[in-house]
Amino acid sequence: MGRLDNKIAVITGAASGMGRATAELFAAEGATVAVTDVNAALGAETVAAITSAGGSARFWPLNVADETDVASVYGEIGEVFGTIDVLINCAGIIGVDKPTHELSESEWDELFAIDVKGVFFSTKHALPYMIAQSSGSIVNFSSIYGLTGNDEFTAYHVAKGAVAMQTKQDAASYGRFNIRVNSVHPSTVLTPLVEGVANAFPGGLVEYEKVNTANQSIRRLGLPIDVAYGVLYLASDESRWVTGVNLPIDGGFMAR
Repeated sequence: MGRLDNKIAVITGAASGMGRATAELFAAEGATVAVTDVNAALGAETVAAITSAGGSARFWPLNVADETDVASVYGEIGEVFGTIDVLINCAGIIGVDKPTHELSESEWDELFAIDVKGVFFSTKHALPYMIAQSSGSIVNFSSIYGLTGNDEFTAYHVAKGAVAMQTKQDAASYGRFNIRVNSVHPSTVLTPLVEGVANAFPGGLVEYEKVNTANQSIRRLGLPIDVAYGVLYLASDESRWVTGVNLPIDGGFMAR
């Protein structure tokens, strides 16, 4: 038996990185996966990888910052699969690396539209399915910098703090419907985007890893699958008494 047998799971940002790793793991554990992303080509690749491995998945192009698009896509998913049991809010961008006094309103708004409103819109339009069946699990992707501050990427970190708070608020609000809401907070994970940054770093990946894991107890970069297994636990019925948790998956960063 798979850990997500008979579950319908929607994953935003599922075309690459941690979203794709989560989609592939969920399918391997028995879920039917609605793969959503703005990148149709990579989304199709994710679905092809899942189906070739014997899993079940279908792709929908989705801009999480557009509520009309979200409402339409979630309506189609409901028509095709009958319901939504699990929602994984993974889609996000990192934005510009500027402190507060240098950020423009447009830079702030562009990031918040995806990283905060995207979580709000997807949650809003998945919840009616979960309320109707009195069950569901939502997992939001935040960051260790949704739990603590540093001197980089101010808008991104503030946005991830908002996601951490929405997680607690929705957990408090929807527990009476047996809907659980939790968040994961990775430190630096070796996604394709990060790999490109690391390879361009002075000294390459080796030096990049040293710098970015200096405050961790386990001094290696995370892998997408490391995070995906944490998401799997929170999505599955194994965590049926767990809600409102902001879970660091960070090699011990938050422990130090």
